[in-house]
Amino acid sequence: MRYLLIVLSLFLGMATSSCTTGHRPDNVSVSVGINVPVFPRLVLVPGYPVYYDPAISLNYFFYDGLYWVYVSDRWYASSWYNGPWGYVEHYRVPLYVLRVPVRYYRQPPSYFRGWQADKPPRWDERWGRDWERRHGESEQWGKGKAPDPAPVPGYQREYSGERYPREDERQHSIRNENYRYEPREPITQERFKQLGRGRDKGNGGRGQDRR
Repeated sequence: MRYLLIVLSLFLGMATSSCTTGHRPDNVSVSVGINVPVFPRLVLVPGYPVYYDPAISLNYFFYDGLYWVYVSDRWYASSWYNGPWGYVEHYRVPLYVLRVPVRYYRQPPSYFRGWQADKPPRWDERWGRDWERRHGESEQWGKGKAPDPAPVPGYQREYSGERYPREDERQHSIRNENYRYEPREPITQERFKQLGRGRDKGNGGRGQDRR
């Protein structure tokens, strides 16, 4: 039942999403028209340091301390399971997220049709040669260099409904108290630094980042 509510939220919010999404900085929160009311059941994609929820009808992943969603041909990331979400330019999405096979996209777009289920999406066809050139390192993927998966932030299970923190500063504060993982991806590091600066500013410069 909870996942039916999520799907309904996705479709009802699509009109809003089409108006509010676009090429925005990574630190600007946008509406993506989805609602994940409870902490997801995160399961590792076999052979990948990326998690997904097999029961949720969304293109929804967790990698390197961030949640990732793919909606309307755009990627968004958040440090908490139900946002707020920040747009991430497709050149900056981590390679390990992009390499997740097609079968793990629970709401695949129409242009995935005909692509092999056990292979990654054909992003080079979708995003063109410039994207392919910038991601030439993809040929080196899968040669024993994949990092260990980040631990699941289980502390977030305690926060749902009215208890869910919507403010960036509150999310960052709770994370610092409960989650010690050090991110490896530049986009994740930048995201948490932005949140940390916001918290320090809100505390008159007295906040401390325990990461």
